[in-house]
Amino acid sequence: MEIPWSVSSTALDAAQAAMVALPAAGLPRMLARFAGKWWALIPPISIVAVVYAITVLPGVADGLTWLALIACPPLAAIALGWAMHGARWWYALATVPALAAAIHWNTTLGGHLCALLLTALSTVTLARLLAGVTPRLLLKLGVVAMAAADAYLILSEQLQKPNAVLVGAAPAPSLPRLQVAIVDPSSMGYGDLFLAAVLGAIVALEARRYRDQLAIAIVLLVLAVAFDGLFLWLDSLPATVPVAVALGVWKLVRRLRRREARRSPPAGAT
Repeated sequence: MEIPWSVSSTALDAAQAAMVALPAAGLPRMLARFAGKWWALIPPISIVAVVYAITVLPGVADGLTWLALIACPPLAAIALGWAMHGARWWYALATVPALAAAIHWNTTLGGHLCALLLTALSTVTLARLLAGVTPRLLLKLGVVAMAAADAYLILSEQLQKPNAVLVGAAPAPSLPRLQVAIVDPSSMGYGDLFLAAVLGAIVALEARRYRDQLAIAIVLLVLAVAFDGLFLWLDSLPATVPVAVALGVWKLVRRLRRREARRSPPAGAT
């Protein structure tokens, strides 16, 4: 069953914005030794590598859809049990009925929403881990670089064909496609959700309070919905661009706060 395009597109925008609000901060001590600057290359390289791999070898899309089916449910369970705000270990059990529903109602709106839940939550875990092992400045540059690469590939029409192959790939007719977020008739790439989660993980590390993270999530939702207006002229849009703009908004907010703090006299000063 399809719903109106504007509704489906806004639903995906809301899912992307939710990825900003969900990630918590921190890294298990045993993983701290893996920290390094090269992790910042993951966001931009991931989109370029996938596009050109599918262009050269379309069968790569089949491997990616199986990888997503295998990896997303446990990553989503880790998000519910650890990686997101308010996580509890028993929340992870919710991924079992969600996966069962995604399989049982694979061709329906309900099944697609359950699949979207698993896909989106998996990005929360990856984003928190990535933010924990990557220098923040370099990770922010990686976010901007991924958005720039996404915009270039779409505007030069190099992304549309491999993306269509990836969206259409399925492990089997009866199994869900977790490598992409689908709310018919619209779809959003895994990378679009992942980059939003990376933004959320960055804000979680830098925010004074959680409501700052919620505010940036709302900023992204407004930007994404406004950005969708370009569909009047374009068939495909780089959904990572609003994420990069929201990152710029967060950077501006932090700069203004630091400036205000320098101007304010210390408590008790006369």
